Amino acid sequence: MTSRAREKWRPSLGLVIFAMLASVAMLPLVGLFFFRLYDNQLIHQTQAELIAQSRVLAAVYAREVEARLAAGATLGAEIPPEARPDREDQLTPIRPALDLAAGRDLLRRRPNALPANAPASPAYVEIGTRLMPIILETQKVTLAGFRILDPRGVVIAGRDEVGQSLAHIEEVATALRGQYRAALRIRKPDKPPPPIYSISRGVGVHVFSAMPVIVNNRVAGVVYTSRTPSNIFDHFYQERRKFILAGLTVVLATIVIGLIFSRTITRPMRELVDRAKRIGRGDRDAFQPLAHYGTREFAQLSDSFLDMAEQLSRRSDYIATFSSHLTHELKSPLTSIKGAAELLLDSLQSKSDTLTRMEQKNFISNILGDTGRLEAMTQRLRELARAEAAPQNEQTELSTVVSGLKSRFPTRAIEAAGDLERSIGMSSEKALIVLSHLTDNAIRHNAKSVRLEAAAEEASIKVTVSNDGDPISEANREKIFDAFFTTRRDTGGTGMGLSIVQAIMTSHGGSIRLLPSNHGVTFELQFPAV
Repeated sequence: MTSRAREKWRPSLGLVIFAMLASVAMLPLVGLFFFRLYDNQLIHQTQAELIAQSRVLAAVYAREVEARLAAGATLGAEIPPEARPDREDQLTPIRPALDLAAGRDLLRRRPNALPANAPASPAYVEIGTRLMPIILETQKVTLAGFRILDPRGVVIAGRDEVGQSLAHIEEVATALRGQYRAALRIRKPDKPPPPIYSISRGVGVHVFSAMPVIVNNRVAGVVYTSRTPSNIFDHFYQERRKFILAGLTVVLATIVIGLIFSRTITRPMRELVDRAKRIGRGDRDAFQPLAHYGTREFAQLSDSFLDMAEQLSRRSDYIATFSSHLTHELKSPLTSIKGAAELLLDSLQSKSDTLTRMEQKNFISNILGDTGRLEAMTQRLRELARAEAAPQNEQTELSTVVSGLKSRFPTRAIEAAGDLERSIGMSSEKALIVLSHLTDNAIRHNAKSVRLEAAAEEASIKVTVSNDGDPISEANREKIFDAFFTTRRDTGGTGMGLSIVQAIMTSHGGSIRLLPSNHGVTFELQFPAV
């Protein structure tokens, strides 16, 4: 019993293709969630920009303070020696380090400014007045918020909080001690954000940067800046019509791809599966070509499958016909043997001899003759089985086969000419069987000589085998290759010789045909060339 695939659920080809197409169509939507990974990058970018802007203002601020030290401008806290930058280091970059994903850098909303314990000194008020135009021009381009603080944390330049104190804010307090610090703080927008903003965490925060201004290793003030990080979803929302159009394009492209898959793969495969079922039910019309193949590889697969199925069907018909002929051919000698044996047995069991010695001898001769016929038929069946076996890289030279043929029929005139040194794609044994059967048939039909003529062609070697024996009648020319057809049944012919020759030639990619001839019989053999 043939093994079959274990019964379990398996996805259909259509389901697999649909799942793949659905996954492709969902990729743009799923990709939106991965924009969360860019939140930190956007925050880092914002912090880096604030650091650069603050550092420029801090340098200007420090120059202004240095110019007023002689006039009584006071400095703030002294920076500890371990916190001072090394003078030998020419580069002391401040790298962005805020991390929204970790959550430790995210603080509550920025506290409001408090009244100052004492107003800023006139020197710092003058500095704030000089820096205010620079701040306003910078804000027009950067959209950042700027506040300049004196050494005690009092705002000396800014829009709404001038004169108030920000010293109680964590990042400002750290900067007043001479260390840079940044913070992420929750912000309350002026208006509700678009719905798509819920995908990102970065839209609800504000980046604050507190850059200390250092003069003579003491804090001269703080440049306090802030800005909302850039967000790609704002652009998405503003251009939502274009993105909707892009989404529809993706859906349309997915549908087109699905139709292409259906026409090139799913539809031809379903038709081929249906053909296989019809062939299994014995439908002869199922061997017709498919209506649509889809791809070159599937066309090759379908053609190979249908050719194989048709060949197996022909083989099945051949076996059925061959079995019927074989049964008929075996029935006559077996019946004859059985009848003769029964008569001989009756004669032996009878008290008086019912058969003469001549009759007994005739019956025994008949038994031996029929046994010889069965033996010859068995030998032919073995040859036929070997003839239909698939070749395995076989080859031999024609000259070797001709030498074996002459050795097998030493008393007959066998002539050979032409390209006998060429190799054919067939074993020496099988090629000898082919030529032996043709020679034997010729001898049994009164041939005196057999001639072989070999000629090399592009992909084959043509061998013409002719003899001067009895010609084949027109009525029998179409039947000579049929199994068990013979005109010498009375003399022991099995009618399988030429069918064995044809089977050997066909299984090796060759052919045999009977040529018209005015004298004798001529066959044309096409051997595959090596």
